[in-house]
Amino acid sequence: MIECILNGDRDLYSVIVGRYQEMLYRFAFGMVQDSDTAADLVQDSFVKAYTSLSRCRDRHRFSAWIFRIVRNRCTDYLRGPSRKQVGLEVDSPYLSAQGGPEDDFQRDEVRIAVDRALAALPDAQREAFLLKHVEDLSYEEMADLVGVGVSALKMRVMRAREALQNALRDVEFSGSVSV
Repeated sequence: MIECILNGDRDLYSVIVGRYQEMLYRFAFGMVQDSDTAADLVQDSFVKAYTSLSRCRDRHRFSAWIFRIVRNRCTDYLRGPSRKQVGLEVDSPYLSAQGGPEDDFQRDEVRIAVDRALAALPDAQREAFLLKHVEDLSYEEMADLVGVGVSALKMRVMRAREALQNALRDVEFSGSVSV
């Protein structure tokens, strides 16, 4: 498919965008905690990937390549001077809406607490946790995408879980539910 795009079939790139956009957005949102910024970073990444497509060394592994571009864009944003303080998004993609309307308030409390806890994680731990538990990747797939060993990723996920458990342990939610 990449070869066809490089040979002039530019419309085929929209198929690639459609295939990866949602996954990349979820990852970017988890990293930057702002939906508009995440969407912008993913869009910028697709533009960069398109203009740099001839530099994709292993064309059979486009997903790893585009993921690295998004990851680098998120990291640059988080480290850069243009980073702004953003509010937490109640409409987080991590928690699905189940139950009736009476559960909305409690669900929003949980979303806010989880988003705060995720935002407090170091970038590497947050990235590993999101890839494992939101994108449901294997450690081998994660290692391939991130360029870090499996054992290091397992440690990052474990530390992220521990930090999230500690952060959420004493949070009281309505209905006397404690996490």
